[in-house]
Amino acid sequence: MINRFILEKRLKSVVMHLILLSVAATCILPLIWMFSSSLKTQDTIFSNMHIIVSDPHWENYREAWTKGNFGAYFLNSVIYTVSVVGGVVFTASLAAFAFARLNFPGKNIMFYMFLITMMIPIPGSFIALYVLLQKLRLVNTRLGYILPQINAGLALAIYILKTFFEELPKDLEDSARIDGCGKFGVYWHIAMPLAKPAIAVIVVFNAMAVWNEYLLAMLILSSKSLMPLQRGLMVFQGAHITRYPLLMAGITIAVVPIVVLYLIMQRHIITGITAGAVKG
Repeated sequence: MINRFILEKRLKSVVMHLILLSVAATCILPLIWMFSSSLKTQDTIFSNMHIIVSDPHWENYREAWTKGNFGAYFLNSVIYTVSVVGGVVFTASLAAFAFARLNFPGKNIMFYMFLITMMIPIPGSFIALYVLLQKLRLVNTRLGYILPQINAGLALAIYILKTFFEELPKDLEDSARIDGCGKFGVYWHIAMPLAKPAIAVIVVFNAMAVWNEYLLAMLILSSKSLMPLQRGLMVFQGAHITRYPLLMAGITIAVVPIVVLYLIMQRHIITGITAGAVKG
């Protein structure tokens, strides 16, 4: 009976690992194909289906960086990503701490109003957003591109952080107050360090959203000098021909920073998601 139980357990483990490996393969293979294609030529990219390229053309990356003006676009994306992520984390953490630890009139109504905004995608508000930014004279400005994305990321960030702040032990807060901490001191010195896993999840999710954003940039920004990295990829797609090797090289350049960020924060992300699932 025990041997049968062990055999069934091992069989389930093998099946589960096979399923996970197949899912991982579907995610990794497109990235491998993208990198492989970036080392081919325009003539061989569709005729040569081998993953390993015998004669790699590394100059595609140099040409993509220079001809696509990727230096300026890359810097813009870094500025936008850091600004939006920083704005979302700071604003959402303050709001979430207030919703979780403070009592004030209309608290629940305001919280649910934030959650409702998660049901409205940014493209659904493009007309109203453009009119508002035009009246504020923020069209074709960095600030006009950053603020809507901060607003878009607040609802989910507040929801995640509120869950963590609600689990903050009352004894820790009381001890901090005895040591002379005010409400902001409790937030900064106690709540924020404990919420690092949740903050990691928010950072990665928002960084991916901002780094890959394209539609809002095309709506608000008209100057090429303000465009994000995704705009640079369109340089290789012409009306009659698409330079696929350079396009794949550009996409690889665009993908690497997000992959590196995820790998760096992977441990905190898993901890945050797991903790959120247990508390939920």
